[in-house]
Amino acid sequence: MTSKTHTSWRKKLHEIIYEADTPAGKLFDVLLFIIILASIILVMLESVKSFDSKYHDFINTAEWIITILFSIEYIARIVTVKKPLKYVCSFYGIIDLLSTIPKYISLLFGGIHALAALRALRLLRVFRILKLGRYMGASNMLVSALKASRAKISVFLFAVLILCIISGTLMYLIEGEASGFKSIPVSVYWCIVTLTTVGFGDIAPVTPLGQFIAALIMILGYGIIAVPTGIVSAEYSAQGKKTPSLPEPHKSALNSQSCDNCLASDHRDHAEYCYHCGTPLHI
Repeated sequence: MTSKTHTSWRKKLHEIIYEADTPAGKLFDVLLFIIILASIILVMLESVKSFDSKYHDFINTAEWIITILFSIEYIARIVTVKKPLKYVCSFYGIIDLLSTIPKYISLLFGGIHALAALRALRLLRVFRILKLGRYMGASNMLVSALKASRAKISVFLFAVLILCIISGTLMYLIEGEASGFKSIPVSVYWCIVTLTTVGFGDIAPVTPLGQFIAALIMILGYGIIAVPTGIVSAEYSAQGKKTPSLPEPHKSALNSQSCDNCLASDHRDHAEYCYHCGTPLHI
């Protein structure tokens, strides 16, 4: 009886934390979303010295409250799955840990001046913004498109790198140290800055031939920027065509039910077993 009660309690908590089809699950996601946004705002305000000096105690107290809440959430996520290590080593598990531990580290080493550099670890709290990713289901298609196009983009970037090396070498030979092109690496840096249309202006060609090559690189830069965008857009469109593998009426039959064994989600309504590992689902 005690074992069944424990299992029922764990499954109910798992539904609230990992799923969003129940009122309790939706409420949990909304509250967590608000807390994450609040923590990000606090990190930003803390970096403003005038604001931090005036409201330091309030920010510190609020940060501790949020850190404790995130700690409870992290422990609850571990407790409610059958394979805790799978969650701990997952992307969101690592992000959850990174966004929680900096406050504890600052508490342990905050009073040691020799280790003052460790205070920079507090910036890891910005990782909390990545926790928002679990609420952006549409981003999965974009991630899939990026993965599918990574080979083409890698070849494209390699070609751009070769172009920058060749152009930088030419500019070094044409302009020389007198114009600020002190070495080939510096010239390649200038070419990258010019090709990406950033144009810092710290180095500029002065010879007519150098200015002509620079103009060509600038024009080429506009075309180069469009290439990876086109590659990803094409893959994104292809992913969109692959996604409706189910008939349109059945697409709405997918829910956010999560397997407490392998953490797979997006099961069909009334599914009794996980499509990934075959573990019985609590329905």
